[in-house]
Amino acid sequence: MINILNEANNCILCKNARCQKNCPIDTPIPQIIKLYKEGNIEEAGKILFENNPLSSICAIVCPHENQCRGNCIKGIKGEPVHFHAIEEEISKIYLESMNLERPKSNGIKVAIIGSGPAGITVAFELAKKGYDVTIFEKNERIGGILTYGIPDFRLPRALIDLLGKHLTSMGVKIKINSMVGPVITLDKLFEDGYKSIFIGTGVWNPKKLNIKGETLGHVNYAIDYLRSPQNYYLGNKVLVIGAGNVAMDAARSAKYYGCEEVYIAYRRDFEDMTATHHEIHEAKEEGVLFKTYETPVEIVDEGIILARTEKVELEDGRSSLVTIPNSEHVFECDSVLIAVSQIPRNTIVLNNKGLDTKYGGHLATDESGKTTREGVFACGDVAHGASTVIEAVVAAKIVANSMDEYLQQV
Repeated sequence: MINILNEANNCILCKNARCQKNCPIDTPIPQIIKLYKEGNIEEAGKILFENNPLSSICAIVCPHENQCRGNCIKGIKGEPVHFHAIEEEISKIYLESMNLERPKSNGIKVAIIGSGPAGITVAFELAKKGYDVTIFEKNERIGGILTYGIPDFRLPRALIDLLGKHLTSMGVKIKINSMVGPVITLDKLFEDGYKSIFIGTGVWNPKKLNIKGETLGHVNYAIDYLRSPQNYYLGNKVLVIGAGNVAMDAARSAKYYGCEEVYIAYRRDFEDMTATHHEIHEAKEEGVLFKTYETPVEIVDEGIILARTEKVELEDGRSSLVTIPNSEHVFECDSVLIAVSQIPRNTIVLNNKGLDTKYGGHLATDESGKTTREGVFACGDVAHGASTVIEAVVAAKIVANSMDEYLQQV
């Protein structure tokens, strides 16, 4: 258990803080810690929220080892300051107590499609400027990947509910169970008076392995499983294929919901895994077992056929991964979860003219978030591919400013 006050006291309040320079959203970390030590929680919370509306979320799910904590100067010769723990406490207290004033309406309607990290951020930023914002969310709860992709034992749903409460207090309307694309089209939204539209629908279609047996009854995609893990019957022995944060969350959820043996299979070694070291460590601590240098060949009724791999040094000094001949073997298990990335669902693109896509099906945008259709903006995973929450927030703040500039001219 981290002692928050000790963490704050350990900070030397660097003038040119490397932690702040390596924070994607430039959180004023020394200033926040100074305010915390002075007992000014409200002011610290206000600064955090205005800089990052999802500060309470990012404090929990950000890859801190690559950002603030990983660049703390005290970590060079000792233990770094765990600023994220301080940020989590301040942000939670502020989120529970803050009262946002409803700004004077400018009468301009804006539609936001999707209520994930990017959608929530754009909604807050535009609502602060007086826009009449309506969020269209296809699920029954807001949050997107925060609600339906990150296990609730890791990210409390109460924080997301509080964000929704504050959005509505600012006049934002939230339409749940409302999918835009096949019935509600972009044309219809413009026809009904929305002057600009933001698309932040994330990436929800799982990427296939493209091996035989992928449709068998004991096989599921991790991104689908994480939507409601309590409803799945995986049996006692589970194998997760993949090594990103989604794979770690799926494996940890399987353990959490009662699977006795949970394995993660990956064709390379630990240093090549895209999941954070923290996520890998937590998975190990919770009893998840790892099978490195193993690649899937075919899924069969009794489990999955894996082959062993190895790294081979090339003449030019690089290394290549090869499959070891005749190394195929059956790994018996009750269920297989596939977690090898996601791609966007193209419902909006298929049913709405004027939206171009790029490689992988992601929406084509410029650096300001403008799509190829007039008045339509996008960012986050649907435009840039799967990324972190903080990256989505940073992009969303840029897009919110772009939308404001656009709306001032129409």
